[in-house]
Amino acid sequence: MFKLLVSRCCLLLPFLFSLAVSAAEQRILVYGDSLSAGFGIAVSQSWPALLGQRLQATGSRLTVTNASISGETTAGGRARFAAALGQFKPAVVILALGANDGLRGLPVAAMKDNLAFMVKLAKKHGARVLLVGMHLPPNYGPNYTQQFDAAFRDLARREKVALLPFLLEPIALDQNAYQADGLHPTAAAQPKILDHVWNALKPLLA
Repeated sequence: MFKLLVSRCCLLLPFLFSLAVSAAEQRILVYGDSLSAGFGIAVSQSWPALLGQRLQATGSRLTVTNASISGETTAGGRARFAAALGQFKPAVVILALGANDGLRGLPVAAMKDNLAFMVKLAKKHGARVLLVGMHLPPNYGPNYTQQFDAAFRDLARREKVALLPFLLEPIALDQNAYQADGLHPTAAAQPKILDHVWNALKPLLA
């Protein structure tokens, strides 16, 4: 009987070890553009880095991997998304792309299709998704800006994923919160962005 128990324990050890490793490697993948990559500031000051620090301080097993690239469009993100999922195997994906599509006036339908592809692929890999939207300045015209804003809402509703409608909402009207280019938030603004993201992200961490 003792030998049988030992044998069964030995068989269970690899399984238990794999569960422990899986729990230890749970991660959040931040997948965005320069607004998430920490453009113009130290990477350690960016809101994804601050998110990692907050999770660590709460004793969470989740870690943060920031795969954001400055200048990235949804087409570029789509092209490398499958590899990112395979490499990092995230439990949660914060998908924060689309700003550069809008600033370049690219077709909204194509942006929405690219985002939908990434959302569906993340869900297929078992990841929970927080879709992060963006607003455009009025000089792009009411038709384009309305279609752009609606794309994120429509996609989140259709795919039943969490939505943060506007990443920069807490600092949108504060000129002092932006670097000299008027586009990218300063280091001092990053904690406000983090708090905004955190409120939308918390339900996905339960």
